[in-house]
Amino acid sequence: MKKYIFLIIGALALNSSCKKDEDFLNVKSTNILLVDEVYEDPRLVLSVITDLYNRIPDLVEPSNMGIYASFDEAFASGDYGRHQNREYSYDDWNYWDYGYIREINLFMQRVAASEKLLPADKTRFTAEARFLRANAYFEMVKRMGGVPLILEPLIYDFSGDATSLRKPRAKEAEVYDFVISEMEAIKSVLPNTPGEKSRATYGLALAAKTRAALYAGSIAKYGATTPSVSLPNGEVGIPADKANGYYQTALAAAQELINSGQYSLYQKNPDLSTNFANIILDKANNPEVIFVEDFKLRSGKVHGFALDNQPRAITEEGERGGRLNPSLNLVQSFEKLDNTFAPLPINNGSPTDYIYYDKPEDLFAGRDPRLRGTALVPGALFKDKPIDIWAGLLLSNGSFLSGDQLGQLKAPVEGGPSVQVVGRSGPIDGYDGSAQSGFYMRKYNDPLVGSGQIGTQSDVWNVRYRYAEVLLNAAEAAFELGLLDEAATYMNQVRSRAGLTKALTPGDITFDRIVHERKVELAFENHLLWDMKRWRLAHIVWDGSNSDLTTQPGKATEPSTRVFGLWPYKVYNPGGANHEKWVFRKVTPSRVTQSHVFRLGNYYSRINDVIINNNPLIVRNPNQ
Repeated sequence: MKKYIFLIIGALALNSSCKKDEDFLNVKSTNILLVDEVYEDPRLVLSVITDLYNRIPDLVEPSNMGIYASFDEAFASGDYGRHQNREYSYDDWNYWDYGYIREINLFMQRVAASEKLLPADKTRFTAEARFLRANAYFEMVKRMGGVPLILEPLIYDFSGDATSLRKPRAKEAEVYDFVISEMEAIKSVLPNTPGEKSRATYGLALAAKTRAALYAGSIAKYGATTPSVSLPNGEVGIPADKANGYYQTALAAAQELINSGQYSLYQKNPDLSTNFANIILDKANNPEVIFVEDFKLRSGKVHGFALDNQPRAITEEGERGGRLNPSLNLVQSFEKLDNTFAPLPINNGSPTDYIYYDKPEDLFAGRDPRLRGTALVPGALFKDKPIDIWAGLLLSNGSFLSGDQLGQLKAPVEGGPSVQVVGRSGPIDGYDGSAQSGFYMRKYNDPLVGSGQIGTQSDVWNVRYRYAEVLLNAAEAAFELGLLDEAATYMNQVRSRAGLTKALTPGDITFDRIVHERKVELAFENHLLWDMKRWRLAHIVWDGSNSDLTTQPGKATEPSTRVFGLWPYKVYNPGGANHEKWVFRKVTPSRVTQSHVFRLGNYYSRINDVIINNNPLIVRNPNQ
């Protein structure tokens, strides 16, 4: 063996001695590609831009579950929630990533300089990069306000003086204008392929344009209600007189996409609740989904949403599941089929004057079907199995009997037989994974066998844009422009698909209706925080008051600072008229110890001291 190695080394030495020194130093690597080599092959360029797509900054997404429980939509059954925290940090939702911006700018520069890429490839890659850059600026402006607009790679000359690299913040309106203009510029360059869901297309550019313009319009209009949330040079705040122009842009972009006929509302399943849940789950010829972050089991790109949120009664993985519980606050927001709002009827005025139900799911009858497409309610099935949510027994003397273990057995009467006294999914107060709000997640929860196993997990995609939002954007923009007939037409399309058969009239379209419709249609889809910020509702709704659950769930300005739950109990009264019927109690989980307060300084995230020290041209955000 040693002789063999020696011969190889000798041969290499002999071979190298016959070459000039510069030839030896210029031997081409077999495992490292130079930049110029990458940009000669469209397949390699695609891999580079795929990495840029994979770094799109999302806030709410299936792989970032904790953020769902930061407001009033959900309770964190585990220990990751913020129910014990009163104030939001000024650093929450911060995003300032000029490394990402620089990489996109370099990508565009290198594509343009390539002599091997075909013109068609250059055109598409450049348009995609412009989308990614504009999208990154949109993510920054909605969190930080105006930021420096850097549209080319900055080069440091190592002179010790970085002054030329320091750029001031653009006005907030200027950043929105940039995003809107970029989407308009690239829309016709990008492929017109609605079946493409994970790359930029004509439809995505229009969807992004209408969203950005709508945000800018509402900041201009509703920002007038919070004059202190602004800076004198416009880095934060948009003049009110710009509102209508942005709304007109938002409506025109939405209408262009609507009139293209490329997308439609998902309507494959006759069961309306299942149909609504499947909008997120169905990857096969889905006509509604516009843009996603995709996950694929084959490639190993998966997430643990199903693993963490499968009902505990039917868990596939031991003690895992049930960690995110939709709140009663959200559940009661789903209106009745007659278009009216009301709390769920659980008593006749007095907390102990219960209304009795034959089955727990009867309480939710006659409600917007999107409720059961969003949340798993007591009595529901998931994966064709009962999820078994109930908190205990109501005994004949008016007391309650429960347990401290899921599915526990006890004797309700001394010396009598043991019976189950709590559901196999709870709720048990403080028990991680039990349905502590009385509900489990259905939206994004993968029903496929194996999705709740550590070794498999889920490849349900993260939906970033879908057609229903475009219709609601159009409805909102039309409403703000006083075009109530158009607003009703667009909103009724979304509601009709949901199963609400009584159409809203133009006179029914109000700001409260706009807020409500987005809340229930787009729950858990990365809209709540941004909507509440752009409408300047966040400090009104999350006002820090120790507010009770509202009795006016259709009113946009109702405070909602704590998460509430709803627990079902089975009546145990053998021989009594209500034996084995069901009653409900409103509860506050014990982990909810603080009421959320959104301060004026939370409307824009803090720009940290390192950034400001490195660039004195950067001004701080207000109220911090």
